[in-house]
Amino acid sequence: MMEKAQIMDSEQIRRALTRIAHEIIERNKGTENLMLLGIKTRGVPLAERLADLIESFEGKRPSVGSLDISLYRDDLSDIGDQPVLNKTSVPGPVVGKIIVLVDDVLYTGRTARAALDAVIDLGRPELIQLAVLVDRGHRELPIRADYVGKNVPTSRREVIAVMLTETDGHDRVVIKE
Repeated sequence: MMEKAQIMDSEQIRRALTRIAHEIIERNKGTENLMLLGIKTRGVPLAERLADLIESFEGKRPSVGSLDISLYRDDLSDIGDQPVLNKTSVPGPVVGKIIVLVDDVLYTGRTARAALDAVIDLGRPELIQLAVLVDRGHRELPIRADYVGKNVPTSRREVIAVMLTETDGHDRVVIKE
C-alpha cells in the first residue's frame, strides 16, 4: 500500500490527546473511580499518555491497564487456527469503575464490541466509555466514540495507519491506499 497523505503529525497527536484528557476529566467530574484500558496494541500507549496528561492536570493518575480482545473477535476463524494471545492486564476490579476504553482507530465497531465483551467478562463497571485517536467512519455496529481526536472520512479501500513512538519509533497518522 502506498502512503496517500499524512493526517496527523506528532504535535497534532499531542494536541488531540490533551483535548481528550480534558474532556475525560470534565465529563467524569475528575478522576474518581476512573480506569483507562488500552486495547492492544496501539491503544495501550495511548491510554498511558492519556493517564500522564490527566495526572498533570488533576494531580492524580487514573489506573491504567491493557485489554487483549483476541478471543472476543467475531472474525477469529478468519485470522487463523492459532490466534496470537497477548496478556490482559487490569489494575484491579472493574466493578463500580468508570472504564474508558482507548484505541487508535474506530472503523467498523467490531474491535470496540469485542472490548466491551472482554470488560463485561471481568465484572460490571458503573460506566464504559470509548476514546479513539481517529474515527474513520464505516460503522457496521451501532457503536460511537465518546472522545475522538480526529474524524477522518475515508473510503473503504483506504487504510488509516497510526504510528506511535512506543511501537513504531515515531508519531504520525497516515492514510494509505
